[in-house]
Order: sequence, then C-alpha cells, then structure tokens
Amino acid sequence: MLWQSYLKNFKSYLTLERSLSENSIEAYLRDVHKLWQYLEIAGENDINPETVNEKHIFNFFTYMGELGLETTSQARILSGLKAFFKYLLLEDVIKTDPMDLMASPKIGRKLPPTLSFPEIEKILSVIDLSTPEGARNRAILEVLYSSGLRVSELVEMQLTECFLDIGFIRIIGKGNKVRLVPIGRDAIHYLEIYLENIRKFQVIKEEAGNYVFLNRRGNKLTRVMIFLIIKDLVAQAGIHKNVSPHTFRHSFATHLIEGGADLRAVQEMLGHESITTTEIYTHLDREYLQQTIVDFHPRSKKHLKV
Repeated sequence: MLWQSYLKNFKSYLTLERSLSENSIEAYLRDVHKLWQYLEIAGENDINPETVNEKHIFNFFTYMGELGLETTSQARILSGLKAFFKYLLLEDVIKTDPMDLMASPKIGRKLPPTLSFPEIEKILSVIDLSTPEGARNRAILEVLYSSGLRVSELVEMQLTECFLDIGFIRIIGKGNKVRLVPIGRDAIHYLEIYLENIRKFQVIKEEAGNYVFLNRRGNKLTRVMIFLIIKDLVAQAGIHKNVSPHTFRHSFATHLIEGGADLRAVQEMLGHESITTTEIYTHLDREYLQQTIVDFHPRSKKHLKV
C-alpha cells in the first residue's frame, strides 16, 4: 500500500504546488506506476519508494529497452521518475535521490528504430490487395503488428493453433514454451480473407498442410522471404528506416506501453522469459490480455474501420 499512498500524495503535490495540467499529472503517475509494476514482476515486492536504489532504476530502464521502448520514450519516463523522487526528497521521505546518476542520453541500449502508427499505416496502404500475394502480405503484417510475434513464430504458425473465433493464436516460442497471444480485429479480418479467398484454393505441399502462410508453390514461407517482403513494402512506402520483422515487434510493444498498457501484459504477450533468477512470473488471464489489445493498441481504436 505504500506505493498507492505515495502516488496519491504525489498527485496532490503536482496539482496544488506544481499546478500541472491533468494530462501531465496522469503521465507522471503512469511513469511511476511502470516502475512499481517492474519491481513486482522482478520479484522485488518488498521494495517501496523509500528503498528504491540506483540499481533498481538502472535495471528498470534496461528492461524497458528490452521491451522495445526507444530512448526518447525512456527519457520521458525518466522525467516523471525524477519529479517523483524529487518530491520524496522535499518531503524528507528519502535522504538520497536514486535518480542522481541517471542521464537521458545514457539510458538503455541502442535499439532498432520503431515505426510510428502513421508509418505502419503507410506501409499497409501500398499493398496491392487485388493479388494473392498482396492479400497474404497484408495478413502477415497485420498479424506481426497486432500480436508482436517473432518472425520465427510467424513462419511456424499453424492452422490448428488459430482460434480466431475467440481472438487468440497459440504460439510455440523460444525454448518450446507455449503461450496464447491475443490477435486484433484487423488482423483477424485480413487473416480470414487470406485463408478463405487465397490459401483455400492453393495446391499445397503435404508437408506444409498445417502452416498458415505459404508461398505460391504451396510451401511454407521462410524467414528470409518475410524480410524481403517487408523490405520491398517499406521501399514502396518511401520510408527511410532499416525496417525488419522485429521492428514490428518493437513497435507493437512500444505503442502498447506508450498507450498505458500494463507491463506484465506486454511481457506475457511478447513471450519474454521471467526477468527474475527464480522465474517468478505473473500469468494473466486471456480476457485481460485481449482487453489490453482492445484498449491500448492503435489498430483497435474505435474510430478506425475494419
């Protein structure tokens, strides 16, 4: 309860003494809440605002980098945390500031670029949906961005592991670990178009019968082919970034986190290993994961059309 109490008092401080706007206050509170969530999923349940140290802060930003958050977004979170711990200093809750050694340019590691939502929309818009390959490629990109899959997981997707009626796909990830991943409505829409109008009428090699995404010869697509498809579409869209399938995974995580999604939900959807040595891991129910996509994914906003 200590975190909740300090957050409540911090909100009052920002409102009364700093006179910040409601949006700024909510952003600061979200930043502190992310640190709190990280400590919980890291198994540091006994750590409260009074006992947070430099190592906790460093590990938190390292983990945010692993989730795909760009340095600019990390810098914004840093600003919120600095304000929080400065407040704790003013209130004599802490004697030393754990943020003192943290500098924006040094946070995290250099990551591949993410795509903004308009850039993703631009890439999707250049796909020729009148061709079989175009319908397939639209489904591929929608699934990548909707679910944050690794390219290896995408090419291994199985028809019998797609539960589109309930909005989930079952994925076998690293270390043969199985997870259920929610899939957004747009991805389901374009995946169903591909399955019913294109794949259904292909001559399919026997060994590829259960794979979702196939090439024109009826074999499963390879990782290299996915890279080439994306490279071509990015060039057509006139986007000058080094974009790979993993860029869509980073973008998926970044857009969810920046939208306010729970770190634990994003961690579970990405299939990340537990970040504790004892493998402490919080599994969330599938309804919660699905609601996270609905509430925080840009492709699920109510004003967008299927």
